[in-house]
Amino acid sequence: MTDLFAPLHSLENGRWFKLICGASYQHLPAVRSLTLAYTLAGADCIDVAADPAVIAAAKAGLQAAKNLTKAAQERGFDYQGGSPLLMVSLNDGEDPHFRKAEFDAVHCPSDCLRPCERVCPAQAIAFNRKPDNFSGVESQKCYGCGRCIPLCPYDIIYTRSYISTPEAIAPMVISTGVNAVEIHTQVGRLVEFQKLWQAISPWAEQLQLLAISCPDGDGMIDYLKAIYELITPRPRSLIWQTDGRPMSGDIGDGTTTAAVKLGQKVLAANLPGYVQLAGGTNSYTVAKLKAMGLLKRAGVQGSRGAGENNSSFPSAPLPLLPSASIAGVAYGSYARVLLSPILEQLENKEVNYASVQGNVHLESEPDLLWEAVGLAYSLVSQIKSQQER
Repeated sequence: MTDLFAPLHSLENGRWFKLICGASYQHLPAVRSLTLAYTLAGADCIDVAADPAVIAAAKAGLQAAKNLTKAAQERGFDYQGGSPLLMVSLNDGEDPHFRKAEFDAVHCPSDCLRPCERVCPAQAIAFNRKPDNFSGVESQKCYGCGRCIPLCPYDIIYTRSYISTPEAIAPMVISTGVNAVEIHTQVGRLVEFQKLWQAISPWAEQLQLLAISCPDGDGMIDYLKAIYELITPRPRSLIWQTDGRPMSGDIGDGTTTAAVKLGQKVLAANLPGYVQLAGGTNSYTVAKLKAMGLLKRAGVQGSRGAGENNSSFPSAPLPLLPSASIAGVAYGSYARVLLSPILEQLENKEVNYASVQGNVHLESEPDLLWEAVGLAYSLVSQIKSQQER
């Protein structure tokens, strides 16, 4: 079936998979490789930082995937050559997803055990890293999880946050290839959200999808309802992203519980739109959702508008009705860490051979490429195949 992985159909059918590269993650080679591997594995959406260079890296990964359509099919993958939605993440105020750790390594005692280096899931902290003997936080790799801060025995690690400005938003929205936007907000920031949405709204009709990410808190449901009333014109598709335990999916199976509980809370509120989990999601998430009966079963029609079950979606937005079940799952830190051994091997090759052959792309190393796609598929297939079992 040619639209097996069509993003909007995946939302409707409860098998939506989103890769979160990271709202502040700017390591371009990794963004390109992650996009390539997860696209070939069947991802419906690639979420990246609102940075022109990052967007370009993701687009290069998408194009590389298209060029490998036949090769993927020959290896048994269901990729049909289509492109997942390309999403940029924006924020209406301070948010842990939009920060980076920093410290001056000059102040690190030589006998420090460096717990920060060991705990960093992005391998962004280094001491005397070759080839230039770099020490400190490699900013482009840091995505703001904050795990290093409380572990520093000398309390010299701090964070730098940044907020999207309306003037910077419009070019991101209308950039070629960007067809989805996610807004990170928090309870109590309705005025800030409205300002941000007003900057986006002139181009809202060009978007295939709008996602709202909000952590739990007192009055969250009322806040989300107020946001919905502000969003005009209505987007073609709307996702409520339940950010249970941000940037923690790689820690262990227990982190997914917060995401599932928050998903249940938002589902119970009957908000118009789809509900998608994030924050603490990992390989245990889909199994937990299945066990709790929160995923849509094969052959069971949801509560969406009748037109949304057709083979193609109309150009105009459909009435947004409450979601009857969890529509999908977004994976961030777990999805990245899953592929980190391969990305590290690729980076080492680039360091060793850059002076001879330039950048080393994932597709130029077939063994690493298909190992990466296989790992990515082991995660993507959980949500894609759950209705067929």
